[in-house]
Amino acid sequence: MNNLLYFIAVILIIGWAIGVFAYSAGGIIHVLLVIAIIAILFKVIRGDGVI
Repeated sequence: MNNLLYFIAVILIIGWAIGVFAYSAGGIIHVLLVIAIIAILFKVIRGDGVI
């Protein structure tokens, strides 16, 4: 489950980066970035580390 959460966070960050450079995703891409950051923070707080 933890690896899946980290994988989703990475995918969301990559999607955000693509959206920022493409200017085609609108505001939803920033919501994806926030979700990815929250997922990473949960992982760090639980003591699993980032990687």
